[in-house]
Amino acid sequence: MKRNNTIMQFFEWHLEPDGKHWRRLKEMAPELKEKGITSVWIPPVTKATSPDDNGYAPYDLYDLGQFSQKDSIRTKYGTKQELIEAIIECQNAGIKVYVDVVMNHKAGADETELIKVIEVDQEDRTVEISKPFEIEAWTKFTFPGREGKYSPFEWRYEHFTGTDYDEKTGKSGIFKILADDKDWSKHVDNECGNYDYLMLADIDYEHPEVKKEMIEWGKWLADTLNCDGYRLDAIKHINHYFIREFVEEMRKHRGDDFYFVGEVWKTQLHACQKYLDHVNYQIDLFDVPLHYKLHKASIEGSDFDLTSIFEGTLVNSHPKNAVTFVDNHDTQPQESLESWVQDWFKPSAYALILLRRDGNPCLFYGDYYGIGGPEPAEGHKEILDRFLFARYEKAYGEQHDYFDHPNTIGWVRIGSKEFKHSGCAVVISNGEDGEKRMYVGERKAGETWVDLTNSRDDQITIEEDGYANFPVNGGCVSVWAFLPKEQDTF
Repeated sequence: MKRNNTIMQFFEWHLEPDGKHWRRLKEMAPELKEKGITSVWIPPVTKATSPDDNGYAPYDLYDLGQFSQKDSIRTKYGTKQELIEAIIECQNAGIKVYVDVVMNHKAGADETELIKVIEVDQEDRTVEISKPFEIEAWTKFTFPGREGKYSPFEWRYEHFTGTDYDEKTGKSGIFKILADDKDWSKHVDNECGNYDYLMLADIDYEHPEVKKEMIEWGKWLADTLNCDGYRLDAIKHINHYFIREFVEEMRKHRGDDFYFVGEVWKTQLHACQKYLDHVNYQIDLFDVPLHYKLHKASIEGSDFDLTSIFEGTLVNSHPKNAVTFVDNHDTQPQESLESWVQDWFKPSAYALILLRRDGNPCLFYGDYYGIGGPEPAEGHKEILDRFLFARYEKAYGEQHDYFDHPNTIGWVRIGSKEFKHSGCAVVISNGEDGEKRMYVGERKAGETWVDLTNSRDDQITIEEDGYANFPVNGGCVSVWAFLPKEQDTF
């Protein structure tokens, strides 16, 4: 049996654009490993439209902070050399690195082109609301600062399906490009009629030159950085046949253990399951349905039935393909998918993803260190460190659920012989003070267990039959475990 894995999303939306983030990662890698982090998801590494951009408006995918383009050599996060050094340091510490790749669109073109388009309804992209007309579109990417190094490929309008701005008139909209029977991809999400188009210059994955170039780039990036996997951004907007081919080609090139987790932002479980079918279960998906259950639980308080927390979630139906998370950069206050889990419930939410058997949990940088921006929030480092300790040392073995009360639930991890003193009992309340009588095993009889969260001072002795009563404060979570002197790090 291996130690439990834990991903950390190592950024939040409002990081200072100081170019020092890769250096921070390098310096913090040993500490992250000590806390139990086994992999990090890092933000987009490619040159964007400005040195302040978070990377989701990508300009040149081959510029990792090496060329003088878009008013800077570095990206928001640092230089190419600093990035490589950070990845090496992480891997030396035993932490895998997953790079965020943004393949749906491009931004910041070098030149305009006169092209024929037709405007479509923003609420239903299958509905045309104009006759064909000509616009001056920013669709020509020549990358003069790079001068063809690494790839001679230059992008033209025929490599895109749509764009959003006419330089000639200053008009914004969704303009479908008319060329060679070009159309939106049929193999994308059907939200908004057809959700091929998301923003900016939308990449056409029906185009053979585009597919070839992007697969070659994916291989180049992994080889250049020697990273361990990719986080695939916004893939419900990308032809799923291409995503499947991209994953297959990358694994042929880098090996079967090259990891993929995709962002398919759908609240409905069946949509996530359908996507997994499309890609032959070759990637993991973020458990968006679970995130919204956690958000709802934090809003409704004691009116929420905790026994239903995992109903309709990916981790419940497809635990091997689920990356569980509480919040991320998009769900932060005032961001595009704002659905921030309230502070009072955040510890319970993290217990629900970190201390259970199923899923591959992802800890958010903003929850750990805090977030900036117009609505700053402090981090929860102290309590999350306690959960990370419990995950790394205690949360092993069989799991027995006690989901028998709408406001107080619990579960037990029996422990494993491979990890000395492992095993724990977790109790969560979203209402009044509660208690669960739970079985932790006869071999634990006589042990004195304490609450690792420090929210309760009780010392509980496990009874001869392996049972004990485990209390929890109202609106809180308690994590009970045996804590010998050599593990007493608190």
